[in-house]
Amino acid sequence: MHRRLTVVQLLPALQSGGVERSTLEIAAALVAAGHRAIVVSAGGRLVPTLEACGAVHVTLDIGRKSPRTLGQLLPLRRLLQRERPDIVHARSRLPAWLGWAALRSLPAQARPHWVTTVHGLNSPGRYSAIMTGGERVICVSETVRRHVLEHYPGTDPARLRVIARGLDPTQFPRRPWPDPGMRSQVAERFPQLDGAGPLLLLPGRGTRLKGHADGLRLLAALRGDGLDARLWLPGARQPGREAYIAELQALAAGLGIADAVAFTAPTAQMVQAYAASDLVLQLSRKPESFGRTVIEALSVGRPVLGWAHGGVGELLAQLQPCGAVAPFDEVALAGTARALLAAPPAPPATMPYTLAAMQAATLSLYQELARP
Repeated sequence: MHRRLTVVQLLPALQSGGVERSTLEIAAALVAAGHRAIVVSAGGRLVPTLEACGAVHVTLDIGRKSPRTLGQLLPLRRLLQRERPDIVHARSRLPAWLGWAALRSLPAQARPHWVTTVHGLNSPGRYSAIMTGGERVICVSETVRRHVLEHYPGTDPARLRVIARGLDPTQFPRRPWPDPGMRSQVAERFPQLDGAGPLLLLPGRGTRLKGHADGLRLLAALRGDGLDARLWLPGARQPGREAYIAELQALAAGLGIADAVAFTAPTAQMVQAYAASDLVLQLSRKPESFGRTVIEALSVGRPVLGWAHGGVGELLAQLQPCGAVAPFDEVALAGTARALLAAPPAPPATMPYTLAAMQAATLSLYQELARP
């Protein structure tokens, strides 16, 4: 019989992003299972969502890189003394340092168990090392686990737990391919994407790390073969990134493909974007810790083409090996794209990376630590 737990999660803020999403997902699972979920952060637009699931938010600015942040140590210690949690779970480096210091200031017999999650492939060093110090260290992929063991060889492998991120299959349902109705809707919004040929999709924020230039050169190669391919880059256009967009537009013009590309703001309708596309690209030039785009696209039923490194390479090797290309080999990228478009592989029959599996594994880890 599992006892009722109180779990405190620590992170900088609740604005947006993968760390924030995981925090909300675990808080919701805790409440649904009859536990108490408390989240400590500087707040943000996701606080109402968190509170709507029955969790409690405590506003402490524990993520700002400023000497003033040390002033949050005493309020955090008081919170832990008042709530007496079973588990404190840190998800980011500065909150983890404060959480660790607060726990160390408590009597040994009154200290909660300490859990950390390594969400990203952070630069190795003393600052990042705090994330490897939990009694249990959750790694969001096997790639992250290898990264921790390589750069922090003193870490006890027995403390590491790979709990991969996951999606809700009902939110990314299988869609028929092709989906001409959805393609028509997209073309109506963005006339550059109206064509008889395939639509390529490269979701990602407006940063050079996401490989937008690689996508443009791939499009030029395909169109050079006489294929009326189009490319949609949702998320590339962001406030403050105007110079980057101008750079990409100049590249597209130089390649002769400017009329076949749409650089747009992020879309909240990603399922529709996947459904409209024929091939989804994941061309991050820096290895990613997981690669959620891969599982989202495959869940909807669209093939994925990506560089075979980091979490993306790990997922493709397991779920769709024919879409993995040696990093930055643009000739191989174009050849693989042609093959995937000519004969799309069948998507996985089932998606092993589910939200329910991630939530269950995390709650099981909490219970394992809290067991008397």
